[in-house]
Amino acid sequence: MRNAWYIAAREFRATVSSPMGWGVLAAFLMVTGFFFAAMVGFYVEETASMGMNPYVDQPFDLNEYLVAPFFSNTALILLFLCPALSMRLFAEDRKTQSLELLLTAPVRTSDIVLGKYLGGMGFVLLVLLCTAHYPLVLFIYGSPDLSVVLSGYMATILLTGSFMALGTLASACTESQVLAMIASFAALLVIWVASWAEPSSGGAWWAAVLAHLSLLNHFDQMTKGIIRLEDLVYYLSFIGFFLFATWQRVEAFRWR
Repeated sequence: MRNAWYIAAREFRATVSSPMGWGVLAAFLMVTGFFFAAMVGFYVEETASMGMNPYVDQPFDLNEYLVAPFFSNTALILLFLCPALSMRLFAEDRKTQSLELLLTAPVRTSDIVLGKYLGGMGFVLLVLLCTAHYPLVLFIYGSPDLSVVLSGYMATILLTGSFMALGTLASACTESQVLAMIASFAALLVIWVASWAEPSSGGAWWAAVLAHLSLLNHFDQMTKGIIRLEDLVYYLSFIGFFLFATWQRVEAFRWR
């Protein structure tokens, strides 16, 4: 496990010290900041107009109209950013042939895969940490539910972990970073919108299966403060499956 942490630290430093890493961080904060400011402005305007309406006795719920949409927008942005962050994890080493050197070192394949994954996740967690001031503003000027905020961050971390796990496999399957990014984004998008077929399926069993496999369905429940065991099992199983598939792919390089 110590080797995995060494590899993770190397990957994290490589991302943080690269212009791409800072560019991704800046773009993420710019877009999330724009959406957050727009949602706050909409909430303030609607609350003020409802306050002057004598037929409305309850204001907008802060958790429903600000907290949950904030995490939903953040997840959508990460759907685009995570493939860009994960594309270099193995593809760059394969292209420069440094992966062969790593495989000949006294390091287990599981340590390599886990180290690469944790290095990428470390930077994503840094990106999410930079959004902490958004809910802090809500706590200063409002009274959001702390449990909803915490469950929203938990859902975002689990969802991001799923994005990075699939992206790690895509990166291990090709030497082209661009191809790895496109493949992981396309696969994630399909899994993301899998539940959209359910309303028009007429209650077909296959639509229910797709809805259960959808990343979006499990995420939406947690952003509302509802933490179910089946959602946790789903995300952990998703991450475990794609990391195992990546391990199988990297292990195959040893026998070439």
